[in-house]
Amino acid sequence: MEASPNQVGQPTPEGMHQDGVDWVLVLMVGRRNIASGMTSIHGLDRQLIGSFTLEQPMDAALVNDHRVFHGVTPVQPLDPGEPAYRDVLVVTYRQE
Repeated sequence: MEASPNQVGQPTPEGMHQDGVDWVLVLMVGRRNIASGMTSIHGLDRQLIGSFTLEQPMDAALVNDHRVFHGVTPVQPLDPGEPAYRDVLVVTYRQE
């Protein structure tokens, strides 16, 4: 996800969501020059359980997709003259 001075980086089109799988792994690859990008975890009643920010490469979140919703806040550049991005690898698992 990239952000520019004129446009925030939107992490997911649906906001808080479930992916319809058993497990979701979100692994931080890198982030540069961004504010926010906070991950939130919500119960099935959509009430906030907690939130955190994946900041360093290899920071990860493993989410039980049957038990919670998850989402990420939009990101904005800290310095509008520099590239700004949040790069994550998302792996989903579904047992068949």
